[in-house]
Amino acid sequence: MSAAGPQGQPPSGRGRSEEEARADLAPLGEGERPPALIAAAVVSGLLAVAVTVGALSIHDLSRHGGSLPGAVFLAVVFLLLAGGMYRCRYWAVLGFEALLTFQIIVTSLAVVVASTILAAVLCVLAIGLGGWLFWKLVRVMGRIQAGERSQRENAVQRRGRDANVR
Repeated sequence: MSAAGPQGQPPSGRGRSEEEARADLAPLGEGERPPALIAAAVVSGLLAVAVTVGALSIHDLSRHGGSLPGAVFLAVVFLLLAGGMYRCRYWAVLGFEALLTFQIIVTSLAVVVASTILAAVLCVLAIGLGGWLFWKLVRVMGRIQAGERSQRENAVQRRGRDANVR
């Protein structure tokens, strides 16, 4: 028996096909920045500032498990991601989502060893906010990718027309 429903459609309860989901994604408009993308860029920029201030304000950073070159590296990465997200670059959103995933995993593990109710609540809050931002950025990534795909398709069509003119 086939898994497909009547007339080749997916059975009820199954999601849409990947092609249908992609077709429903409207590319980002010129200068359009969804709120989740702005929030992610601001968070990344604030993290860059926080890492820099933290590294410069702690006198013996190595005793606390850090180093100034490491802090500078992290600050630069966060600034690059913030700038890339502001310019709606797919790689920047993907990189930030990878860091969000890491944050969610580490914070989930921290809940297990939390020694106070306040620490546990803050961990759960960080997990919830990180998960929410991650989820909102998934659609943004799809819209960015849809715009890149339509630009590639337009470029191929133009090359085809130019080749026919010659």
